[in-house]
Amino acid sequence: MDNRQAIGSWLSGPRAAAEEMGADFGYRGQRLGLPQEGPGAVAPLGRRFGALFIDWTVCMVIAYGLLAQGDQQAAGNWALAVFLVLSLLTVGTIGSTPGKRILGLRVVAEGGGRLGTGRVIVRTVLLLLVIPALVWDRDSRGLHDRLARAVQVRI
Repeated sequence: MDNRQAIGSWLSGPRAAAEEMGADFGYRGQRLGLPQEGPGAVAPLGRRFGALFIDWTVCMVIAYGLLAQGDQQAAGNWALAVFLVLSLLTVGTIGSTPGKRILGLRVVAEGGGRLGTGRVIVRTVLLLLVIPALVWDRDSRGLHDRLARAVQVRI
């Protein structure tokens, strides 16, 4: 390997270097048996962040207007509790929070179907801790989804 190849592989990153050596990463969700595009495919990150933004906004409005009575500091704390209840009830029953439903997403178990109550609780508590949701695997699933054996898909 000459210097140009070494520098080129370093600049393109470890994934490109591994692909040059013959590694096949496939598309997001392939290891889970999901389609590449369309209904049932892994949800794109932009929609997932958009759904989270919608849900958090709803929770802040509820907390600020109904529970905190105008106190912004208390509203932020109450919003966490509202988000916990909202996620537990909606993901545990219909598989989607309001934000996910608006943007055409759903949370399902790895093998398909609905998540059980215990897995919804684990997923929601880890999501509230934020950090597990920011660490992703190659299928774009956060640690909160991996530990709950869940995946967010398009409807």
